[in-house]
Amino acid sequence: TEKCDEVLATPLPYSAFSASSVVSSDYGAGYAKLNRRGGAGGWVPLNSDRYQWLQIDLKARKQITAIATQGRYSSSDWTKQYRFLYSDTGSNWRAYCQDGNIWTFAANRNSDRSVRHDLQYSIVARFLRFIPMDWSEEGRIGLRVEVYGCSYWSDVISFDGQGVISYRFRAKKMKILKDLISLKFKTTKGDGVLLHGEGQQGDYLTLELKRAKLLLQINLGNEKVPVDACGSLLDDDHWHSVVIERYRRNVNFTLDQHTQSFRTNGEFDHLDLDYEISFGGIVSSSKPSSAGGDHFVGCMEEIFYNGNNITNLVRRKKTDTSSFRNLTFSCAESRTFPVFFNATSFLLLTGRTDFDTMSVSLMFRTWNPNGLLLFTPLLYGGVEVSLTEGKVTVHIYVTQKQNTRVDISSGSGLNDGQWHSVHLLALESFAMLTINGDETSSVRATIPIQIHTGGSYYFGGKNKMDQLPGFRSFQGCMQLIHVDDQLVDLQAVEQGAPGTFENIGLNMCAIIDRCVPNHCEHGGRCSQTWDTFSCACEGTGYTGATCHTPVHEQSCEAYKHLGKTSDMYWIDPDGSGPLEPFKVNCNMTEEKVWTTVANDLLAQSPVGSGEDLEMVTVHLNYSMSSEQLNTITSSAEHCEQHVAYGCRMSRLLNTPEGSPYTWWVGRGNEKHFYWGGSGPGVQKCACGIERNCTDPKYFCNCDADQRQEDSGVLMYKDHLPVSHMVVGDTSRPGSEAKLTVGPLRCQGDRDYWNTASFNTPASYLHFPTFQGETSADISFYFKTSSTYGVFLENLGSSDFIRLELKSPTAVSFSFDVGNGPVELTVRSPTPLNNDKWHKVEAERNIKEAVLQLDRRYREVRLAPPQGHTRLQLYSQLFVGAASGQRGFLGCVRSLKMNGVTLDLEERARVTPGVKPGCSGHCSSYGVHCQNGGKCVEKYNGYSCDCSLTAFDGPFCTEGKSGCMYFDSCYKGLLGPLTTEANLTQEELTFSFSTSNAPSVLVYISSRTQDYLAVVLRHNGKLTIRNMRFYIYCGSVLQLDHYPSISYSLPESSDTEFNLVKTIFLGKVFETGQIDPVIIEKYNTPGFVGCLSRVQFNRVAPLKAALRSGISSTASVQGVLVESNCGASPLTIPPMSAAYDPCGTCCVFLFLFSFTMACCRSHVTSVFSAGVIAVVIFIVLCTLVFLVRHMFRHKGSYHTNEAKGAESADCADAAIIVNDPAFSETIDESKKEWFI
Repeated sequence: TEKCDEVLATPLPYSAFSASSVVSSDYGAGYAKLNRRGGAGGWVPLNSDRYQWLQIDLKARKQITAIATQGRYSSSDWTKQYRFLYSDTGSNWRAYCQDGNIWTFAANRNSDRSVRHDLQYSIVARFLRFIPMDWSEEGRIGLRVEVYGCSYWSDVISFDGQGVISYRFRAKKMKILKDLISLKFKTTKGDGVLLHGEGQQGDYLTLELKRAKLLLQINLGNEKVPVDACGSLLDDDHWHSVVIERYRRNVNFTLDQHTQSFRTNGEFDHLDLDYEISFGGIVSSSKPSSAGGDHFVGCMEEIFYNGNNITNLVRRKKTDTSSFRNLTFSCAESRTFPVFFNATSFLLLTGRTDFDTMSVSLMFRTWNPNGLLLFTPLLYGGVEVSLTEGKVTVHIYVTQKQNTRVDISSGSGLNDGQWHSVHLLALESFAMLTINGDETSSVRATIPIQIHTGGSYYFGGKNKMDQLPGFRSFQGCMQLIHVDDQLVDLQAVEQGAPGTFENIGLNMCAIIDRCVPNHCEHGGRCSQTWDTFSCACEGTGYTGATCHTPVHEQSCEAYKHLGKTSDMYWIDPDGSGPLEPFKVNCNMTEEKVWTTVANDLLAQSPVGSGEDLEMVTVHLNYSMSSEQLNTITSSAEHCEQHVAYGCRMSRLLNTPEGSPYTWWVGRGNEKHFYWGGSGPGVQKCACGIERNCTDPKYFCNCDADQRQEDSGVLMYKDHLPVSHMVVGDTSRPGSEAKLTVGPLRCQGDRDYWNTASFNTPASYLHFPTFQGETSADISFYFKTSSTYGVFLENLGSSDFIRLELKSPTAVSFSFDVGNGPVELTVRSPTPLNNDKWHKVEAERNIKEAVLQLDRRYREVRLAPPQGHTRLQLYSQLFVGAASGQRGFLGCVRSLKMNGVTLDLEERARVTPGVKPGCSGHCSSYGVHCQNGGKCVEKYNGYSCDCSLTAFDGPFCTEGKSGCMYFDSCYKGLLGPLTTEANLTQEELTFSFSTSNAPSVLVYISSRTQDYLAVVLRHNGKLTIRNMRFYIYCGSVLQLDHYPSISYSLPESSDTEFNLVKTIFLGKVFETGQIDPVIIEKYNTPGFVGCLSRVQFNRVAPLKAALRSGISSTASVQGVLVESNCGASPLTIPPMSAAYDPCGTCCVFLFLFSFTMACCRSHVTSVFSAGVIAVVIFIVLCTLVFLVRHMFRHKGSYHTNEAKGAESADCADAAIIVNDPAFSETIDESKKEWFI
C-alpha cells in the first residue's frame, strides 16, 4: 500500500481556515500555513487564552496520520503546547487521546522551527481544530500548521431503527471454519444489534450494543456461551472500528485498536449458519435460537463479511433492504451540543426572575460519585442539585420569615459513565425530582413556602468567589439543558448570547473510560474517578497497583528455602504470567522437595466391567488445568507417576510387534504405548525390562491372560501427566481389569536454581528484546563481592530500562518511557557485596514503578498524571554488562521477566567469561539448618547434613522418636562413638512423654564408678543423679520453658567423667557395680512411653538405632518401635492413631524437653611462700581425702523450685526442707547432694 503522508492543509483555500478570533485581518486564520509568510506570517488571536482555536475544513473526510506546527514568521509569537480535536460535521468534537488521556502535544520554542508529530493511530475526519494550551512568554499565541494524510472514501449507510440489511448466502447452509468480519459504526443509542446470524442446529453469532458496551456471542453448538464485552461509552456519536477474526474456536475481538483473544466453549470448530446474516438487527425468524434485541440506530460503513463488501452490495442493490423505510447513504448530523466540565469549570445561564415555578432539566454523564450539577439562588434562599455518592440530591432552602429546608434524593449508581437525565420541578406547594424520565418513580416533597426564582442558573460549579470549603465541582459532560422548559441554545452562548462560562469545552464530551482497556490484570476489578483508576486485587492471588505482582512463590522449592515445612501451598510458576496460581502438596521431608498433584481416579478402579465396548476411555481429572500442570513438569528436574493394571483375561500391551490393547495419553494429547517401569519406544512393562514376567513369551504379566498385575513408575517427564487411559481388552467373558494411576510427583525446580557466574567486567549474556510496553516486572537473586555493576539493560531509540548495583549498599532501577529518565534507589543498612544472595524485584506499570530489595526495603514512584506510558525497546536484552556500562562481577540466579525465566545456564555454556552455576549457597541459606545441622554446598542449591544430630529432615528439625514398652531397653556403647573416653564436658538433650513413674530415662555408665542418670521419680519429679564429679564442676539445666538454672557441685570433685562406656534408654541392664538406688527405686518395671531427640554430646543413639538398625555396638531388649510421638507440630503433622505404632500401646500425658550441660576444669594450685599457707593447705588436703573415702557424692535435681528457697541457707537446704515427698535413705557410706 502507498504511504499515507500527503500534505493536506497547504493546498486548501483561505476560506477553509477559521478561528475563534484574530488580532486583525493580517493575522487571519487563512495565513496559518506551514512555512508560508503571507499576511503577518501566521494566525494570532485577539486574546491569548485557552478559549482560542484554529479550525481547518478539509472539504471531505480524510485519513490523518501526522500534524506539524510552527510559530508566526520571524516574531515572538508561538505556541508551546496544544490539543487536537477532530469531527465529521464541525460539531460534537472529539479530542485526540493517547495513553489513556486527552493528549497535549509539545509544540514550538521559537517562531521558525517546525515540530511534527506522527499520530499513534490514524484518524478519519473532515474538520480539525488546534487548541493552544501554552504559548510564548515573550509574545502571544502564534500558529502555522500542516496536516498529513491521504484521501478516504467509504459507503455510509444510515440505520433508522427499522431497517435491517439481510445478506443471503449462496448455499442454504454454511459450515464455516474461518470468519473475518469488520465494520465501523457511530450512534447516540446505547443499545442495538449490529449483526446476527444463526443456524438450525443452535449455532449463532451476535454482535450487540448493551449500555454502550459491545457484546460478542459465538455459539458453535455448546450449551453455555460466554459473553465477551469490549469498550464503553460507544454511544458518543463518534466512529468506532470493529474486527472479528475466528479460526475454529480461537477468536480475536478488536475494538478501536484494542484486541482481546478468547476460545469458545466445547469441542466444535465450525459455525453452522442458515440462509443469511443480518446487519442492524435480527430478522424475524421461527428458529428456536432467535433472540430479541433493539434494532440499531446510527450509521455504519466499511461492512465486510468474509471478503464481501456489504456496503457496496447494498448500494448496488444486491442485498435485501426491504425493511428500510428510507435507505440513505449519508449520516445525519448530531443535534446535541454537549458541554465538557473539569474541576474548575462552570456555566452560568439566565432564566425568568421572581417566578413561582422553577423547571430545570439536563442530561449528564460522569465517573465521579460527587459533584454539583446545578445551583440557582432564589430571591429568598436557593436550590442546589448535586450528585452525592452516585445519587441525585436536591436541597431547597428559603430564608424568608423563617428558615425552611426541603431535601429530596433519587437514583443510585449514576456515576457509571452512562447518560442520565434529571428533571426538577418546583411549584408553590411541592417539588418533584425525576431521574431518567421514569415518572412512575419520581420523588415528590411538600414545600411549605412559595418559590421565587432568582433568574441565574450555575451548572457544574460556581464562581470562585462563591465557593465554600469542601465544595466539589462537577467533572463530566452535560447536554440538552432546559431552563424554564426551554432548550438552551449553547451554540448561541458560545457566540456571545446571554450566559457566562469558564474552563468548559463547548460542543464536545471528552469523557474517558480509564477502565477500558482494563489495566487491572489477572481478574482485578477496575473502578475509576474522573482523573484516575484503581484496581481491587483481593482474591486474585496478585497485588500491586495493577494486580501484576504474584503473591505466592513460584514452587515448593522456593517455599523450602523460606524455611517452610511440608504442607499444601499455593504456587505460581509463571509469576505475573497469564496462568492463575494453584494449590499443590509440598513434601519437604526428604533432601529433595516433592511437588504432588493428585487426580480423581480411585486406586484399583474397575474398568469396563459389564460394558460391551471394544475400547473404554478413563479420563483423569486434576485440580488444575493442563497448562498449569505443564509448568510444573517443564521446570522440574524429575517427574514420575505410578501406574498399575490388575487383570484377569484382560491383556495390556500385546507383543512389541503387535497392536497394543491399552495405551495412555499424556502431555500434548500424545498416545504412549509403554507402561510403568519401561520407557518411550519400548512396548514393554517393567517385568519385560527386568525379564521376570510370569510367562517369558510376553513382556507384560497381563498379556499372558492370567490373573496378574503390571505396575511401575512412568518417569519420562515430557510425557507426563497421564490425562486418560484407553483400555481395549475388557469385553471378553470373564475379563476383569482394575486401573490405578497415582498422583503426579515432581522433584526440584530448575528455574529457581538457574544461575550464571560473571567472571570478567566485560562478560555478558544477551537475550531477545524485552517486551513490556505497559507492564513490566523483573526479579532475580544476585551474589557478589564487588561494589558496583550493571545487572541488566535494554535500550530503545530513547526509551530504556536498567537495573544496577550502584554502591555496596544501594540498588537502582532506572527507565525512560518518553517522559524523561526516572531512577528509583533502595538502600540496605548492611553491605550487599557480602557474597550472600539478595533478591531484587522491580516493576513498572502505567500507575507506578516499584523497586524492592530482600523483600523488605522498598521505594515506590507514581507515574505522572499525563505522559507516555508505553516502554518501547529495540535492542537486545543484555545481562551482566552493555553499552559501556560497568560490568557486574558475581552470580545472577532465577532471572524472571514478566513471568518468564531466562535460561542463564544455557547461554552461559556458550559465552566466554560466563559460567553456568554458582557456588556459595550456604552463606545465605545455612541458617535454615537447625539443631546443629551442617550446611553442605551443592551445584544447584544446598542440603543440611543432620548425621551428627538427633534430628532428621531437610532442615534437621524432625526429631527421631521411639515408643518403648515394659522391660524395653536400648543399650549402646559410647566408647566407639566418642572422640574421648574421658570427658570434661557433657551435654545431654532429649524429650520424653509418659504416664508411668518411676522410671529410668537415660543412664550413662563408665568403666569406673562414674555415672550419669536422669530418672523420673514416683511423684513425677525429674532427678539427676551422678557420682564422682569433683572440684569446680559447673552445671546448667534447662527444662521445657522454665528458666535455665546454673549451679556448682561441692568442692570435692574430680575433673573428668572417666572412661565413658554405655548409654541406656528406658531401663538399665548393666553388669558390675551399679548404684542400688537406681535399681531398687527406678528400674522396675521400666520406662513406658516415648523418647525423642536423644543426643549425648555428638552422639544420637536413638536416631542411629531407628534409622540404620541395631549395630554390633548396640542392642535392644524388648520392643522399640519408631513413632512420631515426640514430633513437634511445627515440623511433622501428627500421625493418626491408626498408623502410629505408639498410639496403640499407651497414652501420653506430658511432653518434656530436657537439656543439661556440665563442665569442669582442673585444679590450679597456688603455693604461698609463708609457712602458714603451707599448713593450711595440708590441713585442707587431709580433710578432702577423709571426706572422699567416707562418703559417696550423688546429686539429684527437682524440676519444681522449692517455695522456701528464700529462707533456706542454700539451694540444697531449700529443696530438702520443702520436699515432703523426699524419703530416700542416706546410709553411712553415701550422701546425696540435691542440686
